[in-house]
Amino acid sequence: MADSSNLRQSPEWYVARVDRLPTWGLSYALIWAMGFSFFITLYDVINVGFALPYVPFVVSAAQASLIASLGLWGYVVGAPIFSYIADVVGRRPTLVFTALLTALGSFGDALSVNYPMLAVFRFITGMAIGADLVLVMTYMAEMSPAAKRGQYTNLAFIGGWAGIGIGPFIAALIVTSIPSIGWRIVFVVGGILAALALAIRAYAPETVRFLAMKGKFNEADSLVGHMETTSMKRAGVNQLPEPNMKVYNVPKENPFKVLAKPKYLKRLIILFLLMFTIYFMDYPFLVLPETWVKDVLGYSGSLFSSAVFYFGLAGIGAFLGAILLRFIIDRFDRRYMTVFGVVVFTIGTAIMAIGGIARSIPTFFIGSFIAELVGVGWFNVYYLLCSENFPTSARATGYAITDGIGHAGGAIGLLTVFPLIPILGNIGAWTVPWIPAIVMAIVTVFTLPKTVKVRLEEVNEATDRV
Repeated sequence: MADSSNLRQSPEWYVARVDRLPTWGLSYALIWAMGFSFFITLYDVINVGFALPYVPFVVSAAQASLIASLGLWGYVVGAPIFSYIADVVGRRPTLVFTALLTALGSFGDALSVNYPMLAVFRFITGMAIGADLVLVMTYMAEMSPAAKRGQYTNLAFIGGWAGIGIGPFIAALIVTSIPSIGWRIVFVVGGILAALALAIRAYAPETVRFLAMKGKFNEADSLVGHMETTSMKRAGVNQLPEPNMKVYNVPKENPFKVLAKPKYLKRLIILFLLMFTIYFMDYPFLVLPETWVKDVLGYSGSLFSSAVFYFGLAGIGAFLGAILLRFIIDRFDRRYMTVFGVVVFTIGTAIMAIGGIARSIPTFFIGSFIAELVGVGWFNVYYLLCSENFPTSARATGYAITDGIGHAGGAIGLLTVFPLIPILGNIGAWTVPWIPAIVMAIVTVFTLPKTVKVRLEEVNEATDRV
């Protein structure tokens, strides 16, 4: 083995030590803390759809679509800005700041007294949430051993997806029980949760990969040593296998310069188009069905309340889908799982549309549940593809461009679905726009590398030798 003093000055030494761990090397409370933070972001994504029909100064489907769209344009701006900062300054301090910004935006939403004020605070909230969706998954991917990366990121994902599974039920119950001020309460809950996340994140360590990349070897060594002790005790072993050292000699470069290299630029474009086309229909599905049945299909009274309630109940499918994913996420190629997830999402949305037109609440619920179960519940797969296909020096920035700026698809989709109805009909407007997403999912099979149980550096830095 090489001299220990030389090893301590090698970033690959710390990466290899993390990737050989048999289990998660920190407190499981940290995973759930990240999941709780994820919960807040996803709770907000959904609750705006339940709140908008009850906001007195949002008086049309067009205004509701614009408010929801502004939140996503906030993602487009916030994700690359804060993720670039995370690549330069660190994952942990950026996660703390985005929690603070989420709280500010949510409380601003709740206190809004007119349309412009709500629009501004929805944009602010979106900036923070767009970065959060990137940084939580980046953090988890960098701190998990390679063989179980999918499983451990999925634990945080399950906690987060409770925001979609439980959040809609809570939001639907609040707005239908207290229609006059329920929408404000829904936003206040998000602000309180964000404040709690701020306190939790303050105790999270920086990622080992970031510390090692920045040459903070003493901090990295102390953290990895703690992770090794915890992991051995948890696994019931007395020693660990020798670290599988591989030196990549990667130059320290600006994240944007790294992403401009042909290999990463190709991945960037493909993953951006994948996320753009998925979000184009994902967000209309998550946010607009309540407005659709009310303003387009003419639901009112008990029928409208039933549709809102059962659409909220269908959100539990996303939570169940995330749990189901835990048992298969590290067993099957993520590229093929992406194709399957997008196709099922399309089928579920089509069934929901059929039920809505037929005024059949059971059919409306079944379609919504199917779309939530696999379409929304399997987003962990797409997130992993975005986090695994870029090197440590540009991981958050690359992820932010593909997923964060990719949310522009959702922002545009929210403004497009209703105008498409006169052209494609109600069923066509909810299904035809899914075709580009299916095409891009198939493209990933032929253009992206396999990442399951493969070290992040082997997917990226290993072929970047200079």
